[in-house]
Amino acid sequence: MHVKEEIIGILKQFDIGGKFSYLPVLPRASVLIPLWMLSLGHCLHPSCKSILFMFVSLDPSDHDDVDTALREAEEEIGLSPDDVQVVCTLFPIINKTGLLVTPVVGFIEESFCPSPNPAEVSAVFTVPLDFFTSKEDHHSTYGVVGMSGLLHSFYFVDTDSGSQYHIWGLTALLAILVAVLALKKKPEFEVGFDSEDPIAFFQQILHRRISKL
Repeated sequence: MHVKEEIIGILKQFDIGGKFSYLPVLPRASVLIPLWMLSLGHCLHPSCKSILFMFVSLDPSDHDDVDTALREAEEEIGLSPDDVQVVCTLFPIINKTGLLVTPVVGFIEESFCPSPNPAEVSAVFTVPLDFFTSKEDHHSTYGVVGMSGLLHSFYFVDTDSGSQYHIWGLTALLAILVAVLALKKKPEFEVGFDSEDPIAFFQQILHRRISKL
């Protein structure tokens, strides 16, 4: 089986479908996490550019979380919805402000050339997915106000531009989560959740936060 097809099959196992339709009405947002395969073979890269990890609130015209994520990606970097192979919608994660964020994972072509909106996008860069399982550039801390568990942080240097980027908070957590699921690889650092059964952990956190609303 081709590596891409194998990863798609793995990720589809975590598609939530309508499992969380029972949740109360909360402020909602979604985020597109695009992946693509390098032409050299087995190396998998996700786009890790700020706008694609921006948590975008649902618009009344959006049918669902997927519509929201795709709409914003097109508006911000010119990624057409037709060019995204949506793979799955992962379980929602509630952030420290009470916003319910739903990650949408999809594959795009390596040939995609972003056209960033200069009013809102300052940089476009990509990160190897397994970067988010390595301890080399990872830092974490406990006890951050409003957060359950660890606050993850990465410093990534883009070899093409020489620029350094700080990837942290919920953005880093989502990147770690997708890397763990897609690559079936346990991170070299403590993640703060069961990497073999992350759904159970995040469901528990979600229900705990909702019970306090």
